[in-house]
Amino acid sequence: MQHDSSVSVLADRLRAEVERMRPGERLPSSRSLVERHRVSPVTVSRALGLLAAEGLVVTRPGSGAFAADRPAPRPSGTAADLSWQAVALGDRSVDSSGVSWLLTPAPDGAVALSGGYLHPSLQPVRALADAAARAARRPAAWEMAPLGGLPELRTWFARTVGGGVSPGDVLITSGGQQSLTTVLGALLPPGAPLLVESPTYLGVLAIARAAGLHPVPVPVDADGVRTDLLAEAFAMTGARVLYCQPTFHNPTGAVLSAERRARVLDIARTAGAFVIEDDFARHLGIESGPPPLVARDDDGRVVHIASLTKATAPSLRVAAVIARGPVAERIRATQLVEEFYPARPLQETLLELVSSPGWLRHLRAVRTALASRRDATRDAFARSLPHVRVNRPAGGFHLWARLPDGTDDTDLAEAALRAGVLVSAGRPFFPAEAPAPYLRVSYGTAASETELAEGVRRLATVLPAP
Repeated sequence: MQHDSSVSVLADRLRAEVERMRPGERLPSSRSLVERHRVSPVTVSRALGLLAAEGLVVTRPGSGAFAADRPAPRPSGTAADLSWQAVALGDRSVDSSGVSWLLTPAPDGAVALSGGYLHPSLQPVRALADAAARAARRPAAWEMAPLGGLPELRTWFARTVGGGVSPGDVLITSGGQQSLTTVLGALLPPGAPLLVESPTYLGVLAIARAAGLHPVPVPVDADGVRTDLLAEAFAMTGARVLYCQPTFHNPTGAVLSAERRARVLDIARTAGAFVIEDDFARHLGIESGPPPLVARDDDGRVVHIASLTKATAPSLRVAAVIARGPVAERIRATQLVEEFYPARPLQETLLELVSSPGWLRHLRAVRTALASRRDATRDAFARSLPHVRVNRPAGGFHLWARLPDGTDDTDLAEAALRAGVLVSAGRPFFPAEAPAPYLRVSYGTAASETELAEGVRRLATVLPAP
């Protein structure tokens, strides 16, 4: 809840007054507070509500507001002994460092060349606000959502994915990250191997390790995951699941070639395995990409995750999982147990957005902007860092920069931040050893092309030519 300045000022005054009162002592009446502080009754009500939420006052209808009981203060210089928790929690840990780095805003004055979402100037903020307003006016917007998701939204996802996908194959979920958590939990028990591209998305590594899975790397080149090594990885590990990003791969931007797409499905079929297709960036194609793997899947081998967050805004946490057969039922049951269903207002908002004429206009505008930004960033590298090789992705909003041999990419990212530019070291994207030093440089997160060029210039100050 947002509070205006008058509410905050009154709350601060009342907070100081309450702290001098004895527990159970009654505050002045609302009418007295209105007269004393020359504010409206609404302001008084909101200020008291804020203090009640903080546990400082207790309101009793018909009686007024009273100072709440307060725990006895801990002696100065002492702290609670929480060491017992180490024994109770055991030896399992959850490492969120990689994900938190990607979600941490750039410090004031720093240029953001790292991040997982479009800059606000590229987001459909006005269209989202209009869509949310229309959705909130629907009488059923705040009722329980249909299990599986709104039928109209499931139909839209099925139509946009294409192939033989039907609305019945679609499960609406609470965003791409939650989809990955649900799917991996449904498909694999703790301790199982999971084949992943190397490098790969940091978020899937964090989920897998937190769930007790063992990520096994399969190298990626300019044409996507190396299928000449994929069959061997399945055979050596006995894995039953491959996680991959065939279109505009994060972090390299690679697009899995048509030949390899067919080969991935053949290899998975031979291994009796599933393929999790993370299709997070298909709507951000600077150049047209091939149809998703699920569109050519004949035997329910592909579990497809379609997310729109990257093309819209960070808090539009709605995605879809597409699967068929017993695996679909397992995933639906897992979602139901974990979260019941995604919030209906967000589903209604997304449906309003993608059904409006402005949706396709937004996608065209974003693709045009990303193409210009990509080329401007590459030009900036050519001017300021000609000894660093950067790729030319066909979509998404990340460049994959190969650093000179011997460079410590983690130290470089830290030095770059001190120089006023936020970039991502390449090493954490590798599930095992990194074969070479890299940086992931995001051209969709800065405010402008001018800022992108300035970010590369600052990066050059900490990465001199060899």
